[in-house]
Amino acid sequence: MNVHEQKELMEKVHNQPLFKGVSNETFLQLMDDCELQYYRKSEKIPYSKHPHEGLLLILKGSAEVLVEAENGRWEVLEVLQEGELFGFSTLAYFLGEPDEPVGQHEVEVEAVNHSYCLQIPYSVIRRRWEDEFVRDYMLRQVALRLREIYSSLAEQVKLAGEWGESEPFVRRAQDLMQAPAFTVDEDETVQNIARKMVNHSIGTMLVVDKKEHLLGIVTEKDIVERVVAGTFTIPPKAKDIMTNKVHTVSRHDYYYEVLSMFYTTGVKNLPVVEGEKVVGIVTLSNLIAKRNRGAMGVIKKIEDSSFENLPQVKHAIYDVLSSLIHDEISTIQTLGIITKLYDRLAYHCVNLAVKSLEQKGKGTPPVPFCLYQMGSGARGEQFMLTDQDHFLVYADSEKNNKGEIKQYFSLLGQEIVHHLEQAGYALCKGKMMSSEQVWRGSLLEWKRRLHLWALKLKDEHILLGHNFLSFRFLYGNHSLNGQFVDLVQGQLEKSRTFIYYMAQQEREKLVPQFDQPFGILFKGKRQVIDIKKHALFPLHHCLQILGVHNGLIEGTTIELLNELVKKGELSEGFADDLHHAYEVALRTRIQMSWRKHLRNEEITTEIKLSSIRTWEKDELITMLKTVRSLQFYLLSKL
Repeated sequence: MNVHEQKELMEKVHNQPLFKGVSNETFLQLMDDCELQYYRKSEKIPYSKHPHEGLLLILKGSAEVLVEAENGRWEVLEVLQEGELFGFSTLAYFLGEPDEPVGQHEVEVEAVNHSYCLQIPYSVIRRRWEDEFVRDYMLRQVALRLREIYSSLAEQVKLAGEWGESEPFVRRAQDLMQAPAFTVDEDETVQNIARKMVNHSIGTMLVVDKKEHLLGIVTEKDIVERVVAGTFTIPPKAKDIMTNKVHTVSRHDYYYEVLSMFYTTGVKNLPVVEGEKVVGIVTLSNLIAKRNRGAMGVIKKIEDSSFENLPQVKHAIYDVLSSLIHDEISTIQTLGIITKLYDRLAYHCVNLAVKSLEQKGKGTPPVPFCLYQMGSGARGEQFMLTDQDHFLVYADSEKNNKGEIKQYFSLLGQEIVHHLEQAGYALCKGKMMSSEQVWRGSLLEWKRRLHLWALKLKDEHILLGHNFLSFRFLYGNHSLNGQFVDLVQGQLEKSRTFIYYMAQQEREKLVPQFDQPFGILFKGKRQVIDIKKHALFPLHHCLQILGVHNGLIEGTTIELLNELVKKGELSEGFADDLHHAYEVALRTRIQMSWRKHLRNEEITTEIKLSSIRTWEKDELITMLKTVRSLQFYLLSKL
C-alpha cells in the first residue's frame, strides 16, 4: 500500500461512526491497537473466532460470510460491503454475558475481491463505548441485523407451514398416469368390454384405432345407460356406445392443469396423449390421493374469481412462486408453471370481460376474435405481474355492420384492460393494449398496419416490430388464429428489409466485451448490469429474427430455441449453451427481484455487481459471452 492509499483508508476509518469526532491524537492511539490487513481475491480473512478479538470492518472491497453445510459445501450466508461490520454475535460477551458458542457450524469469511479490512478489538470498542453516539450507532446496527434475521426467519416459517414442498406442482401427467391404458378397438363387443373391466377392476375403457389414436371412451355408466336401458337388436360394439368427444391432457401437462381439467369438465377420467397417440390415463382419484392444499386453492381461486375478488388470485399465484423459489425448482420449470397460471388468469379475465359486456346490454362478440399477449408474458418470462401488453384481432365481416363490430371490440378492449388491471396487471405506459385503436382491428386492418410498419423503417417501428413479433395466442377462435399467423408470415416474407433492419439493431447494441476482468469491465459508471437490456432482450430478439427466417412466428424463447434446433438452424451444442445462458439470466433476475419484492423495495432489472457472489459473477460472464456469440451468429446470416 502506498502512502496515498493508506491516508485515504485512514480518512475513511476516521469518518466511520465508531471513530468519528475523536481527535487526531486519540485516533492514532486507537489505531495502534487495530490491525489493518490487505487480502487478495478468494483469500480467507481471519475474523473474530474468539469474542475478545472484536469486530471486522470492511474498508475496501467486499467479503462473503460462508457456513459449512451438511453436504460439505460452503454456502454464503451474507455479503459484506464496504463500511459494514462483522462479528456482532460476540457483542454479548463484550457486554458481560458468558462466552457461549453460537452454534456448531463452521463459519469463514472470504475476500470476494482485493480487499482491505480493519480488525477492531473490543479493547478499542470499550474505550469508545463511553461516547453516546457510538452506543447509539452500535444499537442501530444490531437492531437492523435483528430485523433482517427475523424477516428471514418469518419467511422461512411461513413457507414451511404453507407448502413444505413443491412436488405436486412440478409433477406432470406422465408422472401421475396409469400406463399403459386399457384399450379396445371400435368393433369390440360391449360384452367383452364389460368382462375386461371386471377382470382388471377398472371403470373405463379407451377406444383406439390401429395407430393407437383415441377414438372414444366407454365407461361403466355408458354400459348401464346405453346398453341395459337401450334397444339394440344386435350385440352392440364399442363404437355404438362410446363417447366420441373426449377431453384429453398432454403427458407434459402439469399436475394443476390436469386437476383444473377435472374441475372444469366434471369428468372423472382423462386419457393422456402424446400427439394423437394414447399413452395412459389419469383418474380423478389418482389426483385426489396426491392433492395439495395450495394447488387446489390456486386453481379454485382462478376459476371462481369474480371482478371483485380478482386481486386475491395474484397473491395465490405469488404463494406458488414463493414455494417454487424456496424449493429451488429450476427457473425454466418455475416459469413454465407460473406462465400457465398467469395465462389462465388472463384467459379468465377475458371471459369475465365478455360476460360483463353482455350483462351491460352490449351483446356478445359479433364475429370470432382472438387476444394475443406480447412482451414478457408472451415470452413466458413474467414471474410477477407487471404491465399489460396485448392486442385484439377479429374476423372481417361480409355484412354491412362494420361500425357495430368496431364499436363492440372497442368496448371489449376497454373491458379487458379494466379486468386485467383489477387482477393486478398495471396499465402499459406505452399503451400497447387492446383498448388502444392501434392495437386492435380486423384481419384486413392488421394487414394494412403491418404493411405500413414495414414501409416506414423508423426506430419506433423496429421497436414495435420486436414487441409485436413476440406475440402469443391466448384466447379466442383457433381458426382465426391460424389465419392471422398466416397473414403475419405472408407479410414478413414481403418485408425482408424490415427484418434486415431489425437484425442491424443487434449490431448496434452488442453485448459488452468480456476480455477484461469483470470488476474492471464494470467499474466506474458501469457498476450494474441490466439483465433485460444486456441479456434477455438480445437473446430473444436474435431467436425471433432467426425464427422468422425459418418460418417460425409464434412462441416463447424456449419454444423458439427448440424449434430452431429441429429446423437445423442451431446445433444442439450451441442450443444447450443458449439454454443454460437463458436459465442463468432468468434465475439471476428472478432471485434478485423476488428478494426486493419481499423487502418491499422497487423492483428493477438492474443488478448491482457488488451485491452478488463471485461464482454468480462468473456465471454472468459466461452467460453474456454466449448471448454475444448468438448476436454474431445472427449477423453472419445477413
